[in-house]
Amino acid sequence: MRALSSSPATSDSNTVHVDLDLVRRYNQPGPRYTSYPTAPHFSEEVTDDAFAQALSEGNAETPLSLYVHLPFCRSLCYYCGCHMKVTHRPEVIERYLGYAKREMEIAAQYIDLDRRVVQVHWGGGTPSYLTPEQIGDLMTHTRSVFSFDPDAEISLEADPRGLTEEHLAAAADAGFNRISYGVQDVDPKVQEAINRVQPTELVENAVRWARMHGFRSINLDLVYGLPHQTSETFSDTVDTVMRLDPERIALFSYAHIPSLRKHQTLIPEADLPEPEEKLRIFKMATERLTGEGGYRFIGMDHFARPDDELAVALDTGNLHRNFQGYSTRAGADVVAFGMSGISQLDGAYTQNIKGLPDYYARIDEGRLATYRGYEVTRDDRVRRAVIMELMCNSLVLKADIESRFDIDFDATFTSAMEALEPMVDDGLVTVTEDAVRVEPEGRLFIRNAAMAFDAYLNASQKRPLYSKTV
Repeated sequence: MRALSSSPATSDSNTVHVDLDLVRRYNQPGPRYTSYPTAPHFSEEVTDDAFAQALSEGNAETPLSLYVHLPFCRSLCYYCGCHMKVTHRPEVIERYLGYAKREMEIAAQYIDLDRRVVQVHWGGGTPSYLTPEQIGDLMTHTRSVFSFDPDAEISLEADPRGLTEEHLAAAADAGFNRISYGVQDVDPKVQEAINRVQPTELVENAVRWARMHGFRSINLDLVYGLPHQTSETFSDTVDTVMRLDPERIALFSYAHIPSLRKHQTLIPEADLPEPEEKLRIFKMATERLTGEGGYRFIGMDHFARPDDELAVALDTGNLHRNFQGYSTRAGADVVAFGMSGISQLDGAYTQNIKGLPDYYARIDEGRLATYRGYEVTRDDRVRRAVIMELMCNSLVLKADIESRFDIDFDATFTSAMEALEPMVDDGLVTVTEDAVRVEPEGRLFIRNAAMAFDAYLNASQKRPLYSKTV
């Protein structure tokens, strides 16, 4: 049996068929591999001094990807897993923006400013909670500090609630060309249960305004596993999203972990769909989006139009992955600003302080806001290369890894090959003398394949708490 396959009806069909028997077998907790090693292995022994050194050692030819974390929201969504703060005080947001600007200036002291910025992403929180004037001002400051590539991909996350056309006009004027809207579910009952009441008209307006102002790509986020959802009701959400025709769609699985996120206790567990129903929702949405919707399955929870840059990158082997998810800007160092932001350099990962008072105090001292991180070892580099090739391009050429790192692939990864045997037996992975390949049928389980090469998972007696792989 297969979990993911192309429909034989036509040669160019890309319909994904979900085999729930295989999903049940492989749906286990595992990392999302936005990095390797993953964030649970970060240590407070990595300081801002280590981050400054890693920044200064960056290759002048290596481009930059800038991430700005804007944590403020108007209200709390009960399902939320982000580092966010609810505020209704404009002066709080204005103060934060001032500190984020100063952090950029501090970081710039350690960066070769001839390096070109090829990607910018504003996440949150709710970046569109800023006023149109603040959007323009923050981007103007960023451009004054760093050198931008003319074709830079500049994106932000936005909430249709409270959004105006003026926000979109200001973002477009500032150079933003991609936007992501949180939709989650269009059912009013679900929206009330998660404290995110959002009439579909708001989403329609937001999409229309983005197109009017020249955004070249729109992404809509959906979440399955929320209270009161069924495969029948969520089908209406899929209908709405396909009608809006965004370039990209993200279909996220809700992780209910109130032990870590106290506000999730506001969602009664009895209101959540049963595990089998949650899988049926996933199956329905995936098959409809890739079938009648015509979207390509990029990997994990991402879908894109066949002519979108993500789909093209998948076809050409140029897909990349970082803490923002899948990307077409391969090889860029990610430098993050704002509380909790994670930077991703070739030799180190660092995360900023999560609390505002401590974040402000660090910037007032003229220091980077690092509070933990990880310095990459040689073995990490080897395994990272393999894992990212699998996660992004579904193919690892053994000779390529051997020549890059001067190793014997089969000798180095004997235990990994053994761990992959069940996936090989199920036709999800093919291992030959020359390569490890995740078949189209196995891309749904790409995280499981990557886990075979994760030395920290295999060595740990107690695994960190991860979401399930499907």
